Amino acid sequence: QVQLVESGGAPVQAGGSLRLSCAVSGNIASYTCVGWFRQAPGKEREGVASIYRGGGTRTYSPDFAKGRFTISTDGVENTVYLQMNSLKAEDTAMYYCAAGARWSWGCADYQYWGQGIQVTVSS
Repeated sequence: QVQLVESGGAPVQAGGSLRLSCAVSGNIASYTCVGWFRQAPGKEREGVASIYRGGGTRTYSPDFAKGRFTISTDGVENTVYLQMNSLKAEDTAMYYCAAGARWSWGCADYQYWGQGIQVTVSS
């Protein structure tokens, strides 16, 4: 079993920055990678980025590959971060992290999810 807890969400003005954290605990050996997702009101959940456990290899969904969002990990404390810069109102959403069992051109087979955290960007 793996537990994931997101933190760092807060109201922010457009143009500002936030860093979300995802603390991963439990049976660390049962996951291979971690991904960040988001879901805005009335929209489907979309993938943002994923990273291989321990850092190094990472992938971004096409809409998030333009440099505003950066995924990273400390590699030791099993915490995965999502740095978000130049935030826009349309970035308002619930943000989730999840642990995946397989890496295949990105993280896959997500089996464990955090409860999500709200990010609200005001214009």
